Amino acid sequence: MTKLIIQIPCLNEAATLPAALAALPKQIPGIDTIEVLIIDDGSTDGTAEVARAHGVHHIVRFKRHKGLAAGFVAGLDESVRQGADLIVNTDADNQYDAKDIPRLVAPLLAGRADIVVGDRQVGTLANFSWIKQRLQVAGSWVIGRASELYTPDATSGFRALTREAALRTFVLSGYSYTLETLIQAGASRMVVEFVKISINPQTRPSRLMKSISEYIRKSTVTILRAYTMYRPLRVFSALGTTLIVLGIVPGIRFLYLYLIGQRIGHIQSLILAAILIIVGFQVLMIGLLSDLLSLNRRMSEEALYRVRRLEYMAEAAERADAAKKKL
Repeated sequence: MTKLIIQIPCLNEAATLPAALAALPKQIPGIDTIEVLIIDDGSTDGTAEVARAHGVHHIVRFKRHKGLAAGFVAGLDESVRQGADLIVNTDADNQYDAKDIPRLVAPLLAGRADIVVGDRQVGTLANFSWIKQRLQVAGSWVIGRASELYTPDATSGFRALTREAALRTFVLSGYSYTLETLIQAGASRMVVEFVKISINPQTRPSRLMKSISEYIRKSTVTILRAYTMYRPLRVFSALGTTLIVLGIVPGIRFLYLYLIGQRIGHIQSLILAAILIIVGFQVLMIGLLSDLLSLNRRMSEEALYRVRRLEYMAEAAERADAAKKKL
């Protein structure tokens, strides 16, 4: 029996949610049970009540607004608790075409991927301005380099995960989950596949990208933090080596002038060289310490994964016992 839960993070989506729910597939080849989970991120317009009226199976409600990343993680946790084998995340504004959900879960059912992401072909989207298209393409390229994965559409929220991938997903960013989870997946050697999807006409402006400058700033911080967290030795080695090389240049200049007889003055070059080289070696040492901390974090993540899995197994056993008692 394969169970799919479609999770939808919501913030004041009472107007758009009915259309998104109506479009969801009722049957998918290879799937025995399909259920819907709503994460109400502190809505004030009765989103949860609309969800109940439309027969949503599960609702997670936040008392106050916590953000998209928190909603995504809460949805994964609840989906696992409810016994999901596969989880699909989509938007409440009906941006993504729900007809593509079978194509999204197909690589998971075939066992060839841990995570599948919908590729909107952001470089050619008609409802994106030329600047936004270029930013999306450039951002996806950066995430691809950071995660060592092929990522044509890194910011797509239309994605599917196996239960194991959900148990291993940890999000620390308060802005968005899309970028950080791909870097994490690459560092964890998960298999990520992208499938081309279509999108519906826009029903409202994006709430995540209020302005291009804000998007660039927050995305840059998220990428740098996630990459430094999962690959600290690369980051600090590159920075430390750069500082050392920059320090060697004025050092060579001072030595050259000294050897040709200009032994008076030029002390500034020697001081600058010493400072840069010393700082460079300090950064390298910080990189080594950060790498050790990263190993400790990975062990903590593995322990947390095992705890999550044990909790899931215990809850699954309780549900099975309850079902037997009913019979």
